[in-house]
Amino acid sequence: MKIYADPITVNCRKVLAGLDLMGAPYELHHVDYFKGEQKGDAYTAINPNQSIPAMVDGDLVLWESNAILQYAADKNGAASAYPTDLKTRADINRWLLWESSSWFPSCYVYLVENCVKPLLGGAADPAMLAAQDAQFHKLAGILDARLNGRQWIASDRPTIADIALASPMHLHGWQRLPLDPHPHLRRWLFESVERLPSWDKTWVGEGFTTQRAQQAA
Repeated sequence: MKIYADPITVNCRKVLAGLDLMGAPYELHHVDYFKGEQKGDAYTAINPNQSIPAMVDGDLVLWESNAILQYAADKNGAASAYPTDLKTRADINRWLLWESSSWFPSCYVYLVENCVKPLLGGAADPAMLAAQDAQFHKLAGILDARLNGRQWIASDRPTIADIALASPMHLHGWQRLPLDPHPHLRRWLFESVERLPSWDKTWVGEGFTTQRAQQAA
């Protein structure tokens, strides 16, 4: 599998951490997000959405990060990361869809306002953050309730659902995500997900740097 990605972005880190979690081999082709390489002709031919990541496996070209994880898990027989039990898989699929449709967009507001804008010389817009506050706490509350008494989202071990749901928060300190009212969510993120070797290996820090991950490789 060829993975076209920039490890600094939410969805690219999601795919790389997920592939590492399941032990799936891949060939990384770096697409520099801040240089806009995802908008170039060569990459647009792979993904006309001009977004990263994308995967090429033989004659299959696949975009959408969660779809890549689902495919890779089945291709590599990674039933621990993506269980084949019908009800467990439906549950995981539900969380993957919820992450892409609801959770990611909410967390992304904090990423743009508190990370991207300052990095590019701008400033956060307090009105944008205030407008997202109620939605974020509603969604975080749903996750917090799910994680009450659970170490992982959908199984007794980490799955691609845990990786997918944690990824929009991967710069939570710099994002200034208001996590304090959600103790079960905090415990899961800090004590479970962030202690996974696959998560640590794909570390991204303030300034969108991956120096630690490169040194560990």
